[in-house]
Amino acid sequence: MASPTTGPRSLLAHHFADLGEQKDATTLGMWLFLAQEVMFFGGLFLVYTVYRFNFHDAFAAASHHLDVKLGAINTAVLIGSSLTMALAVHAAALGKRKQLVVFLLLTVLLGSAFLGVKVVEYADKYHHHLVPGPGFSGEALHLEGDRARQAEMYFSLYFGMTGLHALHMIVGIPILLALAVKGWRGAYSPEYNTPVEFTGLYWHFVDIVWIFLFPFLYLIH
Repeated sequence: MASPTTGPRSLLAHHFADLGEQKDATTLGMWLFLAQEVMFFGGLFLVYTVYRFNFHDAFAAASHHLDVKLGAINTAVLIGSSLTMALAVHAAALGKRKQLVVFLLLTVLLGSAFLGVKVVEYADKYHHHLVPGPGFSGEALHLEGDRARQAEMYFSLYFGMTGLHALHMIVGIPILLALAVKGWRGAYSPEYNTPVEFTGLYWHFVDIVWIFLFPFLYLIH
């Protein structure tokens, strides 16, 4: 029997019988985590839908202020990052260390580009006084009174939903970098690549959330 401190056994937590059982438990935990994330974002989408139905004109005017081109660029960037993440998972499963690191770093680069575009968008909203709070003004939207306050609700949801999405990416990027470092050191192999696989699931989930955010916020008027 192999020593518990060498080979695949060194990756096995003491309370599991083998790596298969350990991966099954990890898989269950990951899918439960993603399920609660779906419920979390689902609640936000429901709130957005209700308010958009009730304040349609103000929400439509506010949504016209978003830059569809930048949103489309970010959509393409995230789809590209999903591809590179999938390729990283594939490389890890085949034990291709260099390819794994390259695809992980490309995913980081694309994710960082997405966040950079969001900074540009947020700066534009700040410049036009469209950040919810005491400084909010409906002047750029040609709205005032109740309709201005309804537009402020739109931007509250816009910043809340896109901000939480961006936060998930901010959390994911350091994880990807850590995986790249460990991958370069040969931590993953065809026998053990669970961290890469499940980080891939997380990253794909984040991308899917944006696929819904883009039409909801940018395209539906």
